[in-house]
Amino acid sequence: MPRTDFNQLLEAGVHFGHLKRKWNPKMAPYIFMEKNGIHIIDLHKTVVKVDEAAAALKQIAKSGRRILFVATKKQAKEVVAEKVSAVNMPYVTERWPGGMLTNFPTIRKAVKKMATIDKLTADGTYDNFSKREKLQISRQRAKLEKNLGSIADLTRLPAALFVVDVQKEQNAVKEAKRLSIPVFAMVDTCCDPTDIDYVIPANDDATKSIAVIIDAMTQAIAEGLTERKLEKDKEAEAVAAESKEREAKPRIRKSVKVAGSDEFEAEQLAAEEKPVQEKPEAAVEEEIKEEVAQ
Repeated sequence: MPRTDFNQLLEAGVHFGHLKRKWNPKMAPYIFMEKNGIHIIDLHKTVVKVDEAAAALKQIAKSGRRILFVATKKQAKEVVAEKVSAVNMPYVTERWPGGMLTNFPTIRKAVKKMATIDKLTADGTYDNFSKREKLQISRQRAKLEKNLGSIADLTRLPAALFVVDVQKEQNAVKEAKRLSIPVFAMVDTCCDPTDIDYVIPANDDATKSIAVIIDAMTQAIAEGLTERKLEKDKEAEAVAAESKEREAKPRIRKSVKVAGSDEFEAEQLAAEEKPVQEKPEAAVEEEIKEEVAQ
């Protein structure tokens, strides 16, 4: 069953493209028609592309890797922050920090700096600073929180990048392509889909349109995370059952008697002490007769 349907996309205004004079010819396969100088996106293709992208994101989430969402435009900020934080994925809704992917270690240092400031506040060291130093540190902390707070949990490079506006986030797309990170994106009629691995032809300017697409993606991610959790629980149960079986089985010890051991010597003595069975008298008489006859 598709994650979105034609009517849902139509109501959200996903089909509205840009003016004809602003179009990119590479988007021609996804354009249905032109009306009043505006291109109309083919929603049947959008439904198919949403399902493809959602299936790929679900597998990435199931494997335990992270997906970074990038949406710095005004219409998308709140929607992305709300829906993406619900599935515990990193996102960027403020200015894209240059080199965030290609120079990731430096970005991590800035995030660690934020953690260090929090540590100073927690252990009471912060109170020993002067008023001016406190003000500087608090301003620095607020700036770092604004730009990097949403990616504080991103300890390594993301497995995929989801972009809302390809033109506005072109630096993010370039960095991802340089590092061979797959890019998922909402692509409008004025954008170039060449560098995008999973193209979702859609209106990237309307809040409703963005919300519908992001909702479909986050649902797929949530499903992937749930399946991962179930698999882990099953594995844990299997390991626990196996360990119980091992404990339940009685351990049979084979006692090997070694020469020189106490048991071995006791048996030897017992054998020596056994009385020699004497031959019956009749047998002895027969032996004597045989000897005399010889």
